[in-house]
Parts: sequence; C-alpha cells; structure tokens
Amino acid sequence: MSPPGRPKGEYRSATREGTPVNLARAAFFALLFMLCCSRALACGEALGGATRTIEGASYTVVWKTVPDPIQVGAHFTVDFAVCPRAAAEAPRAVRVDATMPEHRHGMNYRPVVSASSAASYRAEGLLFHMPGRWAVTFDVEGNGRSERLTSVLQLE
Repeated sequence: MSPPGRPKGEYRSATREGTPVNLARAAFFALLFMLCCSRALACGEALGGATRTIEGASYTVVWKTVPDPIQVGAHFTVDFAVCPRAAAEAPRAVRVDATMPEHRHGMNYRPVVSASSAASYRAEGLLFHMPGRWAVTFDVEGNGRSERLTSVLQLE
C-alpha cells in the first residue's frame, strides 16, 4: 500500500529529516563494510597478545605459544589461525611439527591439532627437549595441494 499522495507501488520505507533513505542501498553498504572490515581484521585477531605471522603463497598463518616464552623440557601449546589468501580455499587439514635443522632431528612428541573455530586451531603436546634453533612448520592442505609455512625460533 502506497502512502497518501504517492502513485501506486511507489513508497519509501524510511526518511531522515525529510530525505528518503533507500534501504536496499543502506543494506548493500552495511554488507560491504562487514565483508571488508571483518576480512581485514579476522586473521589471528582473536589470538590476542604477541603473535608471529608467516606469509605463504596461498595461506597466512598467525600463531603464538602458550606459555610464552617456551621453556626447555616443558610441554607447550601453539594457538594459531590459518587464513586463505586471494583465491585460496579454506584449508582441509593442518599439521604442526618442529625440527632442529642443524641437528637433523625433530621433537620426541607428535602434536595433536584440533580446530577451535572455522579458521582457528590449537596444537597440543609440543616439547622442545633441548635449547637451540627450532623450525616450527605448519603444513596446510587446500587447493588440491599442500603448502608448508615455516618460522624459526631460538630457544635458550
């Protein structure tokens, strides 16, 4: 039903100080804002605190250890987010591991990765049994292939 004085089918659902407001246009801009801003802020923001970032060809990994700093001989957890870049799809699987490149060995424990939300994960059961240079690797499966992202830590 049209308001009085307007032709049939023509009506505006809201006005602001006498100026018509196009609800479809307002909804479009609200949706555009949510998509742009949530995408820009999403990767790893929920982790809070000090984080590290690894940029790969298809994925970005933002991560932190709990506790931080890591202690030699003590179990720790890695909380991380995996964010697709450009046209990459969401990851289908993620693995975390760590090695000591100079010594050519890894950890004595195999971490267990669980998803805590759509793009956030937790790896539990990591333990660095000796000080030195450790390479933490994130293997992300998606887009029909696997991408390895690596970050190096020096443990004193």
